[in-house]
Amino acid sequence: MNVMPGPRCVVVGVDGSPNSIAALRRAAAEARRRHAVLDVIHVLGPRGSRPRLVRAVVEWLRLRRLAAREIPRSRQISTRLRVPFGDPGQVLTAASRRAELLVVGAREHSEHGNPLGGAIVSAVLDRSACEVVVCADQAASRQPS
Repeated sequence: MNVMPGPRCVVVGVDGSPNSIAALRRAAAEARRRHAVLDVIHVLGPRGSRPRLVRAVVEWLRLRRLAAREIPRSRQISTRLRVPFGDPGQVLTAASRRAELLVVGAREHSEHGNPLGGAIVSAVLDRSACEVVVCADQAASRQPS
């Protein structure tokens, strides 16, 4: 009996930082190259000043604008936007189970001087079920406005 695999997928974690925007661009290019769906995830923590549903909708709209600005329009790429609540490392690790590639941006300033930055990168590097790409040093390459 042959089991058909699900659609090919590239997952990217986005928080709006320069490194995560670089990750979004890289993931879009990889999804296009691999003929895969691009799954863009912005994870929200449990706390906030707005009700959860309102917060999720507002962040989804921001994510939609960001994706429209940063991902070149193409018929070769299908994009899903998700705004779940939870721990980013756990959410992205779970998403990696159905992905070919997970792309994340490193924190610009980690607490312990880790060049790959923070707990999220460590979590996905340790527990991801697929290949992981970490985008870093984008702040240093930005042009002043």
